[in-house]
Amino acid sequence: MDFLRSIPTHMDFEGQARAENLSRIIVFLFGMVGLVWGYIIQQFSQTVYILAAGLALSILITVPPWPFYRLKSVKWQKARPDPDVADSKSKKKK
Repeated sequence: MDFLRSIPTHMDFEGQARAENLSRIIVFLFGMVGLVWGYIIQQFSQTVYILAAGLALSILITVPPWPFYRLKSVKWQKARPDPDVADSKSKKKK
C-alpha cells in the first residue's frame, strides 16, 4: 500500500499545457495521415483505425503524470492566520 501512495499523481501547470499541446499535435497528425491513407486506398475504415491508434497513443503519452510533466512544480506559500477567525475567537473568550 505504501508503494501506491508513493506514486506521484500530479502535473504542474506547464506540464498540463505541454500535455494538451502534445495530444492535439498527435491527434491532428494521425488524423491527417489517416485521411490521406484512407483516401489513397479508398477505405474510410482505415482512416478510423489510424485515428484510433493516434488517440490511444495520445492517451498513453499525455494522461499519466510522467516525470517530464512535473519539472516546474509550484512552490506554495505557507498559510497565514485569518484575522477574522482570530477576532471571533478573542470575542468569544471575553
